[in-house]
Amino acid sequence: MDINGIVLFLAALGLIAGVVIGFLLRKKLIEGNQSNIEAQGRQIVENAIQEAEQIKKEAVLHAKEEVYQLKKEAELEIKGSRSELKTEQRRLDRKLDEVQNELAGLEKKENDLSSLGEKCKKREQDIILQENDLAELIDNHRFKLEQIAGIGRDEAKKLLMESIESEARMESAKRLARIENEMKMEADRKGKNILALAISRYAGDYVADKTVSMVLLPNDEMKGRIIGREGRNIRAIEAATGIDIIIDDTPEAVILSGFNPIRREIARLALEQLISDGRIHPARIEEVVEKVTKELEVSIREAGEQATFDVGAHGMHVDLINTIGRLKYRTSYGQNILQHSLEVAFLCGVMASELGLDVKKAKRAGLLHDIGKAVDHEVEGSHAIIGRDIARKYGEPDDVVYAIGAHHEDQPPKSVLDILVQSADALSGARPGARKEMLQSYVKRLEDLENIANAFKGVEKSYAIQAGRDLRIIVDSQKIKDDEALLMSRDIAKSIEDQLTYPGQIRVTVIRETRAVEYAK
Repeated sequence: MDINGIVLFLAALGLIAGVVIGFLLRKKLIEGNQSNIEAQGRQIVENAIQEAEQIKKEAVLHAKEEVYQLKKEAELEIKGSRSELKTEQRRLDRKLDEVQNELAGLEKKENDLSSLGEKCKKREQDIILQENDLAELIDNHRFKLEQIAGIGRDEAKKLLMESIESEARMESAKRLARIENEMKMEADRKGKNILALAISRYAGDYVADKTVSMVLLPNDEMKGRIIGREGRNIRAIEAATGIDIIIDDTPEAVILSGFNPIRREIARLALEQLISDGRIHPARIEEVVEKVTKELEVSIREAGEQATFDVGAHGMHVDLINTIGRLKYRTSYGQNILQHSLEVAFLCGVMASELGLDVKKAKRAGLLHDIGKAVDHEVEGSHAIIGRDIARKYGEPDDVVYAIGAHHEDQPPKSVLDILVQSADALSGARPGARKEMLQSYVKRLEDLENIANAFKGVEKSYAIQAGRDLRIIVDSQKIKDDEALLMSRDIAKSIEDQLTYPGQIRVTVIRETRAVEYAK
């Protein structure tokens, strides 16, 4: 082996020896560290055991202390509860004593009531016996009185009832007269003030137009032209207008006859235009009638709009406005109904203002109160009921609708507005000169008034004066007393209201007088 090989062998051997020595040294070192670690672990375990023992002792001491505190608190609570129970027990004992005392008192009262009940029963039996004796005694005395008086029990009762009834009527009549006089004085004073103020504040012009039913002719030859050949023209006019044309001996005039005032006005205007134009034949007649009808419809609408504007009745249905305009050509007793309605509206407004009521609603009701007269020739029934139905149809307020139906008492008035419309209607229609009546109907009403008054017992004479607005009745002073005169005036007034129809109001005056006559000789 050469030197290099030896050197390499020795180096390898040295390396191996170094590795072995290093491994042995490391193993020894690891064994030394392990023994130290085990010793430290045993020391840590011993220390932990000691700390656990110490913590256990402290926990036990703390628990004992808490148990002691809880026991102490529980003993205090038990002590307080026992004190409260004792107090409550004493209160219940006192309450029990009171209840026992009250029970004893009730038992005593019950015994007293039982004793009193027995006494009452005995007393009741005694009273029944006494009542029987008294009834027997009364029957005996009644029998003796009937024998002495010569009248029976029923007859005596009847006389007594009549006497009591007469006294009651007299007493009620006296009280009624006193109360009525007091109320009448106050009502008259306030009513006169309101009516006087309403009339003085109303400044409308009075118009009493009468619907014209006569057309004047320039000469009598025009009658022949109106008639036409074989009556063609007159038949054409009557067919187009629905109005009868009467041609008689009246000089230079023809008469138009028909119940519809609008148609009669159309016929009058058409005939006047035909006469003015001079061309009268069937084709021209139809043309003129159609033209006049359109013009009149415009006039009617304008009249209705003007009336609603004057009154301040806004928001009214268009058809209702046209119906109001138709009243321009309607009259009643010679009074123009549209002017009458406007007058009633203004009077209602003035009186409503004085009474603190709704002025606009009062004017509206006054304007519409006679709306039924615009169509009463076409619809059956009272114009008040017809007007009520028309106003309801076009959506007028319920109180206005009711006031229209009640202004002639076709239905009973139930509000101040109803009475206002009645009063204003009577005031407008009944004032002197407002209406014209036929002589026959006027005389008939006077006779009816006197006949109603003469039908009452004790009436000697009756006189209808002041154009039938005042009824004077003279009674027999031997048959009718002063208090009965008051009752008679009320009964006669009620009979007149039930049996007659009249504008305004009628005053009934019963006159009773005693005359002593002696002659000096």
